[in-house]
This record gives sequence, C-alpha cells and structure tokens, in this order.
Amino acid sequence: MMKNRNLRLIAITAFIFALAGGLIWYVINNPTDSMVERMLSSEQISRSLREHIVLVAVSMAGALAVGIPGGIFLSRPGFYRLGKILENAVNVGQTVPSLAILAIFYTWLGLGFNTAVFAIWLYSILPILRNTFAGITSIDDEIIESARGMGMTRWRILLRIELPLAAPIIVAGIRTAIVINVGTATLATFIGAGGLGDLIVTGLSIRRDMIIVTGAGLSALLAILLDFWIGEIKNRIVKW
Repeated sequence: MMKNRNLRLIAITAFIFALAGGLIWYVINNPTDSMVERMLSSEQISRSLREHIVLVAVSMAGALAVGIPGGIFLSRPGFYRLGKILENAVNVGQTVPSLAILAIFYTWLGLGFNTAVFAIWLYSILPILRNTFAGITSIDDEIIESARGMGMTRWRILLRIELPLAAPIIVAGIRTAIVINVGTATLATFIGAGGLGDLIVTGLSIRRDMIIVTGAGLSALLAILLDFWIGEIKNRIVKW
C-alpha cells in the first residue's frame, strides 16, 4: 500500500511539473511577437514564479502559526462562546473579496511585498482558524469524558485525542487556505508585490492571450500541486 502511494505521489507530481515545464517551453520557443518574447523570457517567468512562491510560502507559514493555535485556544471550554462569535465573524470575513482586502491594507501600509504578505496572511488565517475550532468542538463529549476517566491530562487529551480526531477537518481548512492563497497572490501585482499576477495583468493590458494563459496556467498548476501535496501529507500522518 505504501509503495502504491509513493508511486502515485511521484507520478502525479511529475505530471504536474511536466505540464508546467511544457507550458514554459512552448511559450518561450513560440513567441507571437517581440512584446510577447520580452514578457515571456525565461528570466521573466522564473522571476514571477519565484516571487509568487515566496508570497505564498511566507503568508501560509504565518497563517498556520496563528490559525491552528488560535483555533485550539478558542476551542477551550472557557473561551467557547468567544470562539462561536469569532467563528461567525470569520464566516462573514470570508465573504469579503480578496481584492478588497488588498486595497484596504494598501491604504494603510502602502505598496510593496510586506503589505501583500500581511493582507494574504490575514485572508488565509480565516479557513484554518474556523476549521481548527470546528474540528475540535465537533468531537463527542463522551470521548473526552472517557479520556478524563482514564486519568489523561488536558494536554494529553488535546494531543492524543482532540487533534488526531480533528485532523481531517483541520487539513481541509489548510487545503482551502492554500488554494485561496495562491489565487489571491496573483492580485498582489496591483500593489507592486510582483508574482504571476504581473503576467496576467500585463497580458490583459496589451491584449496578448499567450501571456495571460501562461500566468494563469502556472498559478492553477501551483495551486493543484500544493493541494495534492497537503492531501498526501494528511493521508500519511493521520492515524484513523
């Protein structure tokens, strides 16, 4: 079974990388005009992709560092009511368009990488915080009472009972956050933070479909790859 999983992981990962590599090779070697050739050079594509990955990595690391501990904290009995209030607030916050979030923080913090990371980080926290809180609070009270009856401390109950049982819901929130993160990072171009959004916006402004498809295609493939990897990690660490 483990061997089959490893082969599946390698095969799908290689397939996604092959699609991305094939797309980059095609657009570099088949420019339609000089403007497309300039925008889709190997240096330009690699720079945009690198900036996008850094935006996603930094903001997601911060979202995980805050979202999971925050959800655990709010799930404690003494803060349950506050957690329900914040859960409803998070659900409302998730309806705010990502471009509006970037625009709001641009007016406060100005242009640049730090502003984009902060706005994307805040937007990515929401599904992680919500799912962590919902996953832990959805565990049957009888299970917790049984653990207490066995003499388990609060920390052991959290680490050995609550987090393993809530893990599928927590990981679902992380997968949602990573996809939202990759998509929102394309909008960072509007506040001067670069990324694959540079290609999409430039292609739209000069009406070059090949540039648009390159930026959008690489963003989609990155989101699919990260979502798949997180799903595979969940399958390997969760003990049902």
